[in-house]
Amino acid sequence: MAELVRRGYQVLVPFGTNQRYDVVLDVDGEFVRAQCKKGRLRNGVVRFPARSVRSNTRGLYFRGYSGEVEIFLVYCPETKQIYAVPVDEVPATDGWLRVHPTRNGQKEGVRWARDYELPG
Repeated sequence: MAELVRRGYQVLVPFGTNQRYDVVLDVDGEFVRAQCKKGRLRNGVVRFPARSVRSNTRGLYFRGYSGEVEIFLVYCPETKQIYAVPVDEVPATDGWLRVHPTRNGQKEGVRWARDYELPG
């Protein structure tokens, strides 16, 4: 949150428990619900979970964020970047953003990390 404020964003924090979003950004008068995730750089790709996991005595339960938040804010310590990724552009299980070129030279259909870097 401190980094978002440092970059000039107005950050609102939800009151109460069990909200599906971690913060709300006030962007030019529009509220944007955001889920914060930590990404890890592996094999040239920043990977991050795109669903929540909870457990009880009956098992594991997975739940996506579609319709409940607008963006993932993904911090990757290896790249030292924050990426703003629309929830609707990410599969329901895991998200990935390519940092390094593909080994086979593919360019089409690649979700490049640089295109999602958070401005500011």
